[in-house]
Amino acid sequence: MNEILLSNQVLVYLLSESILFGLLLIAFVITFGILLKWDFGSYSEQQFLLERRAYLTMTILLFVFVVKFLLLVYFVFAIDSLSLLVPGAMCAAGVISANDYGMLLLFLKLVILFFLLLWMALNSYDLRAKNYPIFRLKSWLFIAIFFIISIELGLNFAYFSHIDTLEPVNCCSTLYGQLEGANPLPFGLNIMTLLLLFYLIYIVVMGAMLSKQRVLSVLATLLFVMIAYYSVVYFFGTYIYELPTHNCPFCMLQVEYYYVGYLVWGTLFVGAYLGIVSSIMEIGLKEERKKEQTSALILLSIFVLLCTAYVAIYYLRNGVFL
Repeated sequence: MNEILLSNQVLVYLLSESILFGLLLIAFVITFGILLKWDFGSYSEQQFLLERRAYLTMTILLFVFVVKFLLLVYFVFAIDSLSLLVPGAMCAAGVISANDYGMLLLFLKLVILFFLLLWMALNSYDLRAKNYPIFRLKSWLFIAIFFIISIELGLNFAYFSHIDTLEPVNCCSTLYGQLEGANPLPFGLNIMTLLLLFYLIYIVVMGAMLSKQRVLSVLATLLFVMIAYYSVVYFFGTYIYELPTHNCPFCMLQVEYYYVGYLVWGTLFVGAYLGIVSSIMEIGLKEERKKEQTSALILLSIFVLLCTAYVAIYYLRNGVFL
């Protein structure tokens, strides 16, 4: 346990998360005080002071969002480096499953990034409106985000302090392989049906975004993320590894595969986040978010083209599919 906590990568990561939490704690105290006294219709000196403090919290949150995104990447890098210390682990997959906190922590990080992006979109709208029409809404959202990040900080320490370097863990082949012939795909799907859904739902997402069917866009994007995850792990990823039995969402993040996993998962999740957030903004605030929608379309298209390219290149080189 001490060996894990004393790892350079883990020390840097935990220290960075603790410093960010300290900044967020300051922003939380300021925001809570502002909410109690906020009155935009007032021209008092106190109101002007509150507005200046509000700008301080905005600056802190914008900084936190950027660093949180970078720390998610660093978190994956850190746990991958720990595979050298944890017996049985071949990559981050074994380390993240070393205890009950790992997968929950990773999921929570993705949720936090989504809500931080939503807060940024709300903040941008609020500043452009001049009279801060949704100041209270975005402030309460920040307070909710702060409590989620508080839980995340506790999970960070719980996860790393409970990794046992003496107890063997399962490798990615065991975690994501087809044990005893069991079908790992959702809803009893086979690979061909999974791929058909992958491309069909992608087309639905594109059509919904372009035709401004925002509710359909949100639902289709959420479904696409789930189908895309399984498609990468159980089909497209095997072409990245060029090995039909290698099913793992983490190994493609390693240097042997030119870190392409960061591009694969990054384009999927950032594209999905932008698409969902922009649709929510248009539904709730009736404001067109063309730039975000275009960015989402481009990123999701890059993701689909990248996955497809690996299959096509392998076939062109070898004349067969895996």
